[in-house]
Amino acid sequence: MKIGVPKEIKIHEYRVGLIPAGVRELVDSGHQVLVQSGAGAGIGFEDSHYQSAGATIAQRAQDVFASADLVVKVKEPQIAECQQLRSGQTLFTYLHLAADREQAQALMASGATAIAYETVTAPDGSLPLLTPMSEVAGRMSVQVGANSLQKANGGFGVLLGGVPGVAPAKVVVLGGGVSGTHAAEMAVGLRADVTVVDRSVKRLRELSSIFGSQLKTVYSTAHAIEELVRDADLVIGAVLIAGAAAPKLVTRAMVKTMKPGAVLVDIAIDQGGCFETSRPTTHAEPTYVVDGVIHYCVTNMPGAVPRTSTFALTNATLPYVRALADHGWRKALANDPGLARGLNVHAGELTHEAVASALGLHFQAFHAA
Repeated sequence: MKIGVPKEIKIHEYRVGLIPAGVRELVDSGHQVLVQSGAGAGIGFEDSHYQSAGATIAQRAQDVFASADLVVKVKEPQIAECQQLRSGQTLFTYLHLAADREQAQALMASGATAIAYETVTAPDGSLPLLTPMSEVAGRMSVQVGANSLQKANGGFGVLLGGVPGVAPAKVVVLGGGVSGTHAAEMAVGLRADVTVVDRSVKRLRELSSIFGSQLKTVYSTAHAIEELVRDADLVIGAVLIAGAAAPKLVTRAMVKTMKPGAVLVDIAIDQGGCFETSRPTTHAEPTYVVDGVIHYCVTNMPGAVPRTSTFALTNATLPYVRALADHGWRKALANDPGLARGLNVHAGELTHEAVASALGLHFQAFHAA
């Protein structure tokens, strides 16, 4: 199979769909890999590294899209990329369609088959291709939150961990899943006063067992969130409903009650965000202020640490890329029900029910077998 890896074009996105080691695995299995020139430069891989692994270098993205049977990316295709996709072609990348009607309609119009990393499911119900980036985003959220809290950056002017004789900052993490747990781990490591909110009592018990007295846990209700947000220095939104739009847990009215210079970091912004005042931002302009509260809502947070992120992501995606290349997408999905759950778009139809529901568009069930 011909596998194409275009250079990412989203603002300040330096990750790449395959590293040279992955290219070598695919080439050794008899596949052809076409990589756009400069695609790996942002993480320290030159064209020569890809050529040594067996790839062919294409100068233009158009050449990659025109030749590839399977396109492997990182971020959702921008509209210009959607227009280069075609019927009979398979796209494997993050899509996050529930918050992006324009992209969904462009993918549908292309006729391509689009499989989303974020809805591929493991046998235990986890999301193996979302997990590595959730880990990165969770850890980054505390770093960017701490930076935003500095007075020079418009923040309240507090140190997360405080110092002897001075209380630490209050950090509230909404969601105790993968990203929320990693955010809590970093915040606890910096000696902040950390509270995790979740609607699963089972998960709260697990977190309490892991962190002990270093962490507070609270069952998620509107009243509890309202009380915690009012006193928080940093609130991290880390909620997820696979494929669907994120619930708005922090309302505009709640934001108005927060102290000036407090910080909101919305990890869920790819899925529409979990704060009512959230809107997508970029690494070029990552923050904005509403009612005196700093909002950090970058839609590709892991892109700021692209080398770490790319290695973590491709460790997880490569087995699926190989399955798609070895068997073709139909047989690969038939062989793996979890991979089949990644199918979001096929032949002009939305094939993931949660995505279709979030966008208010028609859902067309697809059976891989």
